[in-house]
Amino acid sequence: MKWLKRSTAIMQTVYRYGLGDIFAGHARAAWLRRLLRKLPRSPLADKEPLPVRVRLALEGLGPIFVKLGQVLSTRPDILPPAYAQELARLQDKVPPFDGALARAQIEASLGRPIADLYAEFDIEPVASASVAQVHRARLHSGEAVAVKVLRPNILPVIEQDLALMRFGAGWIERLFADGKRLKPREVVAEFDKYLHDELDLMKEAANASQLGRQFAGSDMLIVPKVYFDYCSRDVLTIEWMDGTPIADIATLQAQGIDLKKLARYGVEIFFTQVFKNGFFHADMHPGNILVADDNRYIALDFGIVGSLTDYDKRYLAINFLAFFNRDYHRVATAHIESGWVPPDTRAEELEAAVRAVCEPIFNKPLSQISFGLVLMRLFETSRRFNVEIQPQLVLLQKTLLNIEGLGRQLDPDLDLWATAKPFLVNWMNDQVGVKALWHNVKNEAPDWATILPSLPRKLNMLVDETRQQEMRDAYIHLVKTQQRQNVWLAVIAAALVLILLFK
Repeated sequence: MKWLKRSTAIMQTVYRYGLGDIFAGHARAAWLRRLLRKLPRSPLADKEPLPVRVRLALEGLGPIFVKLGQVLSTRPDILPPAYAQELARLQDKVPPFDGALARAQIEASLGRPIADLYAEFDIEPVASASVAQVHRARLHSGEAVAVKVLRPNILPVIEQDLALMRFGAGWIERLFADGKRLKPREVVAEFDKYLHDELDLMKEAANASQLGRQFAGSDMLIVPKVYFDYCSRDVLTIEWMDGTPIADIATLQAQGIDLKKLARYGVEIFFTQVFKNGFFHADMHPGNILVADDNRYIALDFGIVGSLTDYDKRYLAINFLAFFNRDYHRVATAHIESGWVPPDTRAEELEAAVRAVCEPIFNKPLSQISFGLVLMRLFETSRRFNVEIQPQLVLLQKTLLNIEGLGRQLDPDLDLWATAKPFLVNWMNDQVGVKALWHNVKNEAPDWATILPSLPRKLNMLVDETRQQEMRDAYIHLVKTQQRQNVWLAVIAAALVLILLFK
């Protein structure tokens, strides 16, 4: 009966915010369009634009649907921009759960009493979200730590809502004209994976540890230390970080923080993660960033990360450089070479589409051009040519928009292109030419040292195998020839016998 009660609540919310308007013009069957248009309208239906009503409805349905909206906001490849921008405003605003329950959850998960684990443990949480909340504590060795603990019994709630989402996605795909293009079942499957990843705090611990290694000793970014002995699927213990929220500009100015340098650091950190490490923090909204007294960023919340292959990085570097050089033909050929558009796509047609979208952007000075907007326009153009946008690139675009917004909030005159271009150019230089050749030779040298001594023997074996294969092929050919000859001999013999019998 719980699912029936939840389904009723969802339908009431859909009616209250007039979300039938979404479907009324897109239903596949005429009878369904007529039915939706005849339903009585809610008093709230005409008070706000439809994208705003969608956001309000998701907020009303609770934290799991809020998270769904946040995920959808990162998919401008399937959502109109107005919806993506409105859903990006969704924030987790969830009351904390009882600290005694948090303590019991920690003890059950780590298998020890709270007093054995921590010398001090603040029963009142310092932050709360839809899936977990954070408590301040101190280890027996003296280090101040933040303890993140999952909400008790969160999994059944999530599974119930996910089951309803899967059910609804199936019907949307069947009943509505845009159902298949919007890929509702694939979106729910992606959301399912995203949520279950967040429910395993050991994954977040591993992400934080890797990012910490990559920025060890950095003068731009601090990543808190992970205490793996105090971590499990339900509990994450990391170094406590003191800092000023990045959005508190007035306090940062009062502290004498160099905002222009901080803005530049944000861009450099992002492109270092993308083009040097191929591993990036993919949830860099203001709530997850503090600023230390020494003008360094402090990163928090490592549940969502993105990773890029060398192929992805090459694709991005080529496209960014080509865009800002207005070489639209290179953008088109890069798409075709990547295999993300159908192989029969004409480069000239894709080039013309990219030019039509991007030329208006370049009427602005380079310092005012949005990298995130360029990438979003690229995805919109790609959608027209049936390209499958890779999830890691969508995460990257979301992160880039966050970094841009933060950077220009700190320094309205920030020239992202001037800051980013050296990373792109250096990375491309490392991938092609003599330097790249020498780098690859050095990397492959240990393998060649093992292979070269045995190469003559392997070649000889290959020759022998080739000869044996040739002999086998010749023998099979001989047998088949002999079989054909035997058939003809039998036919001739039978003909001779018949001639002799009837002579």
